[in-house]
Amino acid sequence: VQLQASGGGLVQAGGSLRLSCAASGRFVGIKDMAWYLQAPGKERELVAIIDREGRSDYADSVKGRFTISRDFVKHVVYLQMNSLNPEDTGIYYCRADSIIPMNTYWGQGTQVTVSS
Repeated sequence: VQLQASGGGLVQAGGSLRLSCAASGRFVGIKDMAWYLQAPGKERELVAIIDREGRSDYADSVKGRFTISRDFVKHVVYLQMNSLNPEDTGIYYCRADSIIPMNTYWGQGTQVTVSS
């Protein structure tokens, strides 16, 4: 299974970006899909997660600003990021948990830089 992330870039504070991550390969079903942020010099942290029922959860720091969604047919997860601030800067990784095989996969990461 491969995860291909895209949509990162450079944006000014207050701006918006939309990340996408598409899963491809041999699998049957995906449970959770999620986005993580690895800020410079910090550990990778969960930003948002969405399950196969469409239920989502967010880190406190992004609630009200970010929205996670997914296309259940195309196996794509999105992260709409609004009101970006410099603390949102870092590499965003997507994660998918396949059902068959039961495994966790990571995308290659996409860089987001928010300038003040």
